[in-house]
Amino acid sequence: MLRQVYLFGALVPVLFFAGVFHADALSVMGFVPDIFANAGAGGLTADLLIASFVFWIFTFNDDKGPKPWLFMALNLGIGLSCALPAYLYARTKTT
Repeated sequence: MLRQVYLFGALVPVLFFAGVFHADALSVMGFVPDIFANAGAGGLTADLLIASFVFWIFTFNDDKGPKPWLFMALNLGIGLSCALPAYLYARTKTT
């Protein structure tokens, strides 16, 4: 049951970002100003960047988990809300 929750958590963000990037034609330069549009968005962005950095440190130091490179790519390409559940899903499969 817990693995299905992880899988669901990994897939939901993809749906949202697919719509954003489809509308903006994969314009990263248009996306970056939006994530710092105001103090609230900037605070959430800073929070996610710090949490992502901690996630990378954890995955590289986790001896029980899978190799971190795929999850690092997911984190950079989609976000922590996809990479963390995907990592936990893979980690429960390997232990």
